Formats: sequence, structure tokens, C-alpha cells
Amino acid sequence: MELLHSGKVREVYRDGDDIVLVASDRVSVYDVVLPTPIPDKGAILTRLSLWWFGQLADVVPNHVISATDVPAGFAGRAIRCRHLDMVPVECIARGYLAGLGLSEYRKSGAVSGVALPEGLVEGSKLPRPVFTPTTKAPAGEHDEFITFDEVAERVGADVAGQLRRITLEVYRRGAAIAAQRGILIADTKLEFGQAPDGTLVLADEVLTSDSSRFWPADRWQPGGPQFSFDKQFLRDWAAGTGWDKKPPAPPIPPDVVAATRARYIDAFERITGERW
Repeated sequence: MELLHSGKVREVYRDGDDIVLVASDRVSVYDVVLPTPIPDKGAILTRLSLWWFGQLADVVPNHVISATDVPAGFAGRAIRCRHLDMVPVECIARGYLAGLGLSEYRKSGAVSGVALPEGLVEGSKLPRPVFTPTTKAPAGEHDEFITFDEVAERVGADVAGQLRRITLEVYRRGAAIAAQRGILIADTKLEFGQAPDGTLVLADEVLTSDSSRFWPADRWQPGGPQFSFDKQFLRDWAAGTGWDKKPPAPPIPPDVVAATRARYIDAFERITGERW
């Protein structure tokens, strides 16, 4: 296989006409890879993504060819995928206000050009889910919010409209399923590619603890930070160390590693109903 790209979390290989996407145990916050891996993280993300791809198959086609036809050394954390022309936009759906969306709202009352009601606080549920795309920045740089019109300038009005519609439908379907299992999906980031005929295909990972904010519904309380089953736990720890958010990042203490792993597994088990 030919290594095409090594990202913060995943390696992308070419194997004939296919792509093999391998999830590592690396973890990044603030666009910096931390030096300490989270055991089983790559396998958890892969297995949860595969479960969601199955749940969403009638909403949008996905890139999965096989989860078993992969090199033995990558078993459990790799997917054989279709080769796609990746869309140069991060597609984000938000149902609640948190993270960078909250920061943007506090500055302008809007996110990605979408005006939101006055008086919202951290953790507020939005009147309806909104599409808040960002750029897809190179390694070492930060994604920036862009408007729907700017998406249309990059990919064309028709594709932009499809991206917004599909992103919101994936979010609504995922949020409804998770809610039945006691989890609120506050927001999620999706990536799409185009097949040779132009069809949009859901790619990378979907509705995982790396790409989404998962909150326990019975502990949701707008007005401050929420308990999370996702990477926010690590962001909060890293911010509390006094680190300047530039490389090199500090090592993760063993207790924080264990707690992070436990939260990822908890999210997986609650959502899928399967035992890790």
C-alpha cells in the first residue's frame, strides 16, 4: 500500500483502486497532537462510525467497501473505502450552542452568517439545527467559519445546497437515535467526497466522540460547561494546564487517559447498545 497522507488521527493509504483509512490512538486538541495516545481510541471510533454508516445508509451513500478486508495489522481500526474527490469544506451541524460556535455567537450574534436569537447561553438548545460550515485548513492552521454563500463559491450552488440538506438530515437522524438512548448530540462535523458521477458520499468518520459533542440528556443544564462523552473533556484538561496551545503539547496523565477512554467507551455502548 502507498501512504498518501498522515493526519492528526488517521493515515490514508492507496491500495489499488481503493483507499484504506486507518484510525490511530492519537488524539489532538486545538489542532495539536498530544504526545500520549488513548488506548483503543482508533478501534472505538472505527466501530462507532461503521454502526452509524449503517443507520444512515438510506439518508446518504457512504464510502465503506469493507471493514474486514484490511491488512491484519490494522484490523479493527481500518476501513477499506471508495476513492473520492473530497469536498474542501467541513460541514458542521449545530443543535446546541457550545465551543467555537458559542465564541462566534458571542462576538456577532451569528455563526457562519446564520443569525441566532438574542440571550442564548452556553449549552442553549437552538430553535432548529443550523448548518455552520468552516474551511478545511492545512495541518497547523485553524479552520475558519464561512457562510453558505462562500461554500457555494467554492463548490457551486447546487452542491452547496446538497451539503447543507444532507448535513442537517444526518444530524437530525443521528440526534433522534441518540436521544432515545439518553444522549444529546450538541453538534457534529461531517466530511463528504464526490464519486465520479458527482454523487455526494459521506466519508471519514461520522458521529463519533472525536467529531461530535455528546452530552448525557439527564445532566444537560444550559448556562455553563456540560458533562461530555467526547474530546471536550481533554480540551478542558489541556486548557487547565496553562499550556499555550502550541506544539509541543503536554503529556496526558494516566488518570486523564483512563477517564477519556472510559468516556469514549461509554458513548459507544450507550449509542449502539453493544458491549465494548
